[in-house]
Amino acid sequence: MPGKDDGPSVKDDRLYEKLRKQGDSKEKAARIANAAANEGRSKTSSRGGRAGSYEDMPVDELRKRAAKVGIEGRSKMKKGQLVKALRDH
Repeated sequence: MPGKDDGPSVKDDRLYEKLRKQGDSKEKAARIANAAANEGRSKTSSRGGRAGSYEDMPVDELRKRAAKVGIEGRSKMKKGQLVKALRDH
């Protein structure tokens, strides 16, 4: 097929090219460019919901999530500590 690029399917060509010039691999640049292009879309997909950012959640919701995964000492943790514990779990 004339003019067809055999490279990765990219949704944000400008960002992809910028990342390639910075030295990122084709695969990494495509992942980042596609993720950035998808950020503006709805937060749900046909596969299921997408979790929001921990920073946007109230402390009581973070504590509930911490309890679900079994993080000890969560009742005394501050918000930043809860976020870190959930991310590191």
